[in-house]
Amino acid sequence: MASVCGGCLAMMDAGVPIKRMVAGVAMGLILEEDGQFIVLTDILGSEDALGDMDFKVAGDAEGVTAFQMDIKVEGITLEVMRQALDQAKAGRQHILREMQSCDPPPAKQLSQYAPRIRRFNIDPDKIGQVIGSGGRNIKMLQAAAGCDEIMVSDQLTGLLEVRARTDEAALAGEDIIVGFLTEPEAGAIFRNVAVGSVMPFGCIVDFAPGKSGLVHVSELDVGRTADPTTVWKAGDKIDVKILEYDKASGRCKLSRKAVMQEDSGVASASAPQPVEIGATYRSLPSSHSLNHSFIHPLSHSITHSFTHSLTQSLTHPLCH
Repeated sequence: MASVCGGCLAMMDAGVPIKRMVAGVAMGLILEEDGQFIVLTDILGSEDALGDMDFKVAGDAEGVTAFQMDIKVEGITLEVMRQALDQAKAGRQHILREMQSCDPPPAKQLSQYAPRIRRFNIDPDKIGQVIGSGGRNIKMLQAAAGCDEIMVSDQLTGLLEVRARTDEAALAGEDIIVGFLTEPEAGAIFRNVAVGSVMPFGCIVDFAPGKSGLVHVSELDVGRTADPTTVWKAGDKIDVKILEYDKASGRCKLSRKAVMQEDSGVASASAPQPVEIGATYRSLPSSHSLNHSFIHPLSHSITHSFTHSLTQSLTHPLCH
């Protein structure tokens, strides 16, 4: 029963959250042939060996949580049982008061050496996606999060467990799994993600485990980037925003420039403005800006129908 008390104190010292303290006490019995008896509280080894009962009772201040009995007689009466339980309650409450006055007091948070476990539910139909062929995906997720283990606790409810040595790794494991299962959406922003590879026309960015997309050279910076290979390298961390996602092919079009514009609060001011069909432009943009407007999604679709009007505008006398 000392192990029950010590185990409870040890968990509290480690910061394990428990509802109520638990203590245990062992009750003994000396039974005479004429039926007289004495119930002993907190028996020693000799009293256990020479006595007629070893009745272990554990519980908290509100009631019994567990008990176990060994007897050397044919049976005990209800009176013996009642008295043993009453004395066990008094002894347990005394021990609990002593445990509550322990110094130093129990820790309010988990010890840095205690393992961390996070439990959460996912769609049960996606468990196979998390595991992958031969456990490939789950191993990749564990490595990406830096956690010790990812386990499927209940396939019916989709309950997963992430086990790690730190809170950060356990939380990262949960976030990475959720991100892995979440379908990308246009407008979503991913912070501090890694550049997978760099090419003259842009960077491939791994924005989530198993998910990557292209940041075109025109979307790498607010200003012009001549050659991404001279600025970026694999492993660099950047922030990206999903501009487009093709569900059929799984291709993502990403932008670093859009995040920079949003963070600086000038997204609307710096974004290309749609061209008004039939309008006369008194102040023409530079050739670079004009070309940029042609590739803007809003103007691209009207390029052919707008060619005639734009030609007229360019030859307008006010434009000279």
